This record gives sequence, C-alpha cells and structure tokens, in this order.
Amino acid sequence: MVRRSVLFTPGDRPEMCRKAPDAGADVIVFDLEDAVAPRRKSEAREAVRDVLSDPEFDPDCEVCVRVNATDATRADDLDALFADDHSESLESLMLPKVGSADDVRTLADELGSYDASLPVLALLESADGVLEAPEIAAVPETDALAFGAEDLSADIGATRTAKGTEVLYARERVVLAAAANDCAAIDTLVTDFEDEAALREDVDFAIQLGYDGKLAIHPAQIGPINEAFTPSAEEREWADRVLEAKREADAAGRGVFAVDGEMIDAPLIARAERIRERAAAADES
Repeated sequence: MVRRSVLFTPGDRPEMCRKAPDAGADVIVFDLEDAVAPRRKSEAREAVRDVLSDPEFDPDCEVCVRVNATDATRADDLDALFADDHSESLESLMLPKVGSADDVRTLADELGSYDASLPVLALLESADGVLEAPEIAAVPETDALAFGAEDLSADIGATRTAKGTEVLYARERVVLAAAANDCAAIDTLVTDFEDEAALREDVDFAIQLGYDGKLAIHPAQIGPINEAFTPSAEEREWADRVLEAKREADAAGRGVFAVDGEMIDAPLIARAERIRERAAAADES
C-alpha cells in the first residue's frame, strides 16, 4: 500500500472531510485529536461518522481516523466509529502519542471488542515512543510508524530549527525500526504550508533517510510530496537496466556485473528493487 502523502483534516469540519480526497493524497486522516478543541470532540465524532456512513463518500485513497490517546476519550471515539457496523471506507486508524508496544496492543484489543480489526499507524512523538520504536514496529497490528517532530521537541525541551539536527537521531531511529520490521515509515510534517521550497528540501532529506512518505497539514503540500516520492523516469530506467543486467549475470553464473560503467553490488541492487517497487505503487495510486 502506497503512503507517500498523509493528509490531516479536522474531524469537526465535515465539508473539508468530504473534499479531502480531491487533494490527491494517498491517505486522508480525519483527525479527532489535536485538530479538534475538547469542547467539540463529540461534534467531530458525529461529523466523521456521518461522512464515513454516507454511501456517496467513495474516495480513491486510504481513509484513516486519528483517535485520541487517552483511554476514556478514545473509548468515545471507537464507540462512535464502531458501535454500529463501521463503514468499509475506513481502512486504518492512527494512534497518537504511542509510547510502548502495549499502547498498540491495547487499541487492537479495544477494536476486538467491536469485532473489528484495522491496521494501525503508530505516531511516535515522545521520547518514550522513539526509544521503544523497534518494539512498537514489531507489533503485528502496526502497519506504519509515523514520526512527530513537533511534539517530540516539546517533550524533550528541544528548540526546533530549520536544519532539524535536534531531532535527527529520533528521525533516523524511527525509520530504522520500521525497516527492521517491514512496516512503512512516514516522516514528520512541515508546519509552514506556504513555504514550498522548505517542504521540497525536507522531503528530499526524508527520502535520503529512507522514509516512505510524509505527513501533511494542507492540500497544497500534497503535490510536492507525491512528486518527490515518485521515482523519476531516469531513476526507473536505471533500475530497469540494473535488474535486467542482474538477470543476465545470474543466467551466466556471474556474481559481478557493471551498468553504465559502475560496478553493481547488493546495495545497488536493493536500491533498484526499491525504486521499482515505489514506481509500481505510485502508478497504482
């Protein structure tokens, strides 16, 4: 499942929720947590339930709901979403402030009480969550790790900078944990949605680190994110040449081969395979 772009939409804005699929994001997240004021939580739950239950709401993207982290508030979220048969358009849940593997297991158990099961996007935005990232990623219900730099900075008392060196270790740890457990890694958002240059630079760095996608808070961010995470024609052609040369080398019993004057080894083969997988996923989206 491709998750290049993951767009948050406030759950208490049903008109925005209905229009969210038009932004072109691979995943839209109806937010019942930070984007909704405490006094509007009930209103947001009803609005999201109404949108999801509307037979005319049939988006071409993955639909996710970010529930609340606290047990009591999340119980109300789940009751609104699952007390009756939930809409088939709801394909995943995002759990914020995940601090341990038990947080994901608890959510899975709560879903089980409704005879429901959905993949979980675990949002790591605290020191505990980042340090426990490998264990969280290993939980079967965890389908992706998402990194939240803003909340993490607040948690550890760091000052956010344009270069982001204060969260670099955490950013790297999350993507490593995801890769080691074969789940997707979704990078932190860029808060200034009007600064496209900064977004493009940050997305390029996220790709260098190994991330599969990026969080977004505004539809204007989707185009640049999708473009960056979609392999270019040159990258696709290079990957095709590498994998074709590998097939020929395997058939000839050769372990070493060259492409475009470059000796190809296992890491470059893995890179070519990753490019092809990303290209195929993007083409299907």
